[in-house]
Formats: sequence, structure tokens, C-alpha cells
Amino acid sequence: MSNTLLSIAQLRAFRLVADTGTATRAAKLLFRAQSAVTRSVQELEAALGEPLFERKPSGMLPTPVGRTVLLRCDRIFSELQELSQWCALRQSRRRPSAEETLPAYLLNTRRLQFFASLARHRHMPSVARAFGISQPAVSTAIRVLESGSGLQLFHRGPRGVLLTTEGETFLLHVRRALNELRHVQDDIAALHGNIQGIVTVGALPLGRTLILPRAIARISGTYPRVHVTTDESAYEALVAGLRAGDIDFILGALRANDTCSGLKNERLMSENMVLLARSDHPLARTRDLAIGDLRDVQWVLPRSNAPARALFEAQFKRIKLKPPTPTVETADLAVIRGLLLNSDMVAALSAQQLHYECESGQLVVLDVALHNTSRDIGLIVRAEGTPSPGARELIDAIRLSVADVTRTISMHKH
Repeated sequence: MSNTLLSIAQLRAFRLVADTGTATRAAKLLFRAQSAVTRSVQELEAALGEPLFERKPSGMLPTPVGRTVLLRCDRIFSELQELSQWCALRQSRRRPSAEETLPAYLLNTRRLQFFASLARHRHMPSVARAFGISQPAVSTAIRVLESGSGLQLFHRGPRGVLLTTEGETFLLHVRRALNELRHVQDDIAALHGNIQGIVTVGALPLGRTLILPRAIARISGTYPRVHVTTDESAYEALVAGLRAGDIDFILGALRANDTCSGLKNERLMSENMVLLARSDHPLARTRDLAIGDLRDVQWVLPRSNAPARALFEAQFKRIKLKPPTPTVETADLAVIRGLLLNSDMVAALSAQQLHYECESGQLVVLDVALHNTSRDIGLIVRAEGTPSPGARELIDAIRLSVADVTRTISMHKH
């Protein structure tokens, strides 16, 4: 089965045949010849290597594979329909909202790919090279999208092209539609018991050390055709990627505002903040330290806008002390580990993040009582999204790994 993306126009013909039961009725709605609709469906079946319909005298009934493709089509065309209506409203003229009226400028997969690629690279010659086409062909594709939508999608400048504000909204829907399209062949493989495809995980610090590696190890033996990519970008960038469908889900500390803007949280466990230092740190053996005793140490802290930083600073504010200024601000565990092992610095983070260093005795948790530092760790997904089969398996493995990690942490404490 080919990895090239399927034709949106062929999927649209397939969906209308499934909805109406015959190629003849679908052809009338599409204002096309019945033979053209039949050919579209046959070409789609050839691309997938699967029959999508049982052809009977009473009409065409979707096969199990056909029904699976239809489910993904619902997501693809819902995105494109929403985009079409948004464009129409920007032009102050409403169009009918029936799916079969989806405008032609949105029905060319390659055109949408060129647009998404240009938005990313901001350089027309790079896009032309990547797709093996001429620069005028890219330029023409973008012109078709701009004239069809009635919007200027790019600013042209001496240093390349940049998306306009309207172009950014347009891109969000296009990326979602293309990402849904990417999952069709993996959905079909899963129907035959083969879990495959690329799963991209937004990996926040609290999920990286124990939960995610165990989950990936758990599925890699069972499903060798699932390839996992992790993205360790900042929270805001991961959320943007999740909304666009470039990231399948995020694992890490949950935030109260995750439930806004079409995202959904699943809490898996809670974890308290601790203060970590090297095992032979001057304070390592001191019992019953108060937070006020640590005002003058050199701190390695999360960045100023991170929720964990606010929890740390609250420890000082509650006893009417000014929070200390950190020597280093970082979320990078390799940097934190190196600083703690080679200096008298102290870090505020979850013990789970440097679990192996604590287990080996290189680092210790200082005996300081902290107040109200519990943070929920879990999954952030798109509320309206349908995860790919590979993503669903990895999510299931993460849930199982959390049970293991909870036991491991509990044993370590005792």
C-alpha cells in the first residue's frame, strides 16, 4: 500500500456513493458523469488495494473496509466544510452548508500539501524541489486557493513568504484535514490486525523519564511497525501541534486551561514537587529543614512562566519571604542532572524526573516539607479528534505503565 496521500476528490465521490447507494445518484449531486464517479471509486479502491463496496442489484453497500474509511472521511470533510464556511463568512456571503457543495478549490490533495509545505518552509523554490515540480506550479496552486477562498493567505516579501493572519487559520484546518487523511491506510491495516504508522507524542518533562519509555518499550515488541517520534518542545508549541493534528497527544503535567479550545484531559496520577541535591551536598543529611533555611542556596528552577515555578515560589510567599532568584532556569533534565552532580545547587522538580539518579544514590531528596505542590500528570488530546490505531495502542500502554510507575515510586519511598 502506498504512503502517498489519497485523493480528496476521490474520497468525496466514494462518500457520496455510500450516502446515496448508487453511482448514478452521486453523479447527479456532483454534476458529473456516472462513469467519472465510478472511475473515481475504482481508482480509490486500487490505491487502497481493497474493495470499498459490495456491488448488488439493490445498490452499493460499503464493505467493512469501506465503513472504516467513511469514519475517517467524516473527520476530513468536517474540517474542510468548516474551512469553506469560514472563508465564505470572511467574504460576507454565505454558501449552502451541504457537504456536496464543498468548493472545488479545496478538493485537490496536492494543492493543500503545497500550501502546508510553503507555510512551513516560507520559500517557494524549496517547496518546488521537495515535490519535484516547477516553481510556477506551486505559485499557481497558491493562486487557486487564494482566489477560491477570496483571501490573501501569504505576504510576499524580499525574504520569502509569510502567512497572513487569515492564512494561519486556513492552515490549521488544512493541516488537520491532511493529518486525518494520513491515518486512512493505518485504519485499514488495523482492521486486518496490523497496527502500524507514525505516532508523534508531545513529551512534557513529568512524563519523559519513567512513563513514556516504559510504554514505548511495551508496544515496540508487539507492534514493530509502529514508529514513535517524541517532541520535547515548550508546552505552547506542543498544544499548537496537537490542535493541528501534527501531534497525536501530549503526556505530562496537566494545566487547568487544557480543557479550553477543544482539548480534553485524562488524569493518570499525581506527583509532588521535591528538592533535589547531590548525595554529598552540605544539606543532604540535615533533618527537618525549613524552606526559609534554603534562601541562600543556588537554585536550578523551571522557567518563570511554568506552573511548577509558581508552586515553588508559593513556598516562600506563604512565610512572607521573597522567592529566591534562580542561578539557572531550565527544563532540560540533562542540564539539571549535570548541575546537581557538579555543584552545590539545588533543584525543585518531581523526583520521578530524576528517578534513576535518586535510585543509584547520586542524588537525594532534601528533608524539606513543601506545601500544596501536587500536580496531576496525564494525557492531553483533541476533544474532537479520532486517534490513529498506533496512537490508541500507545495511550493504552501509557495507562498500564502508570500503574507500574506508581508501584515503583511507592517502593522507592519506603
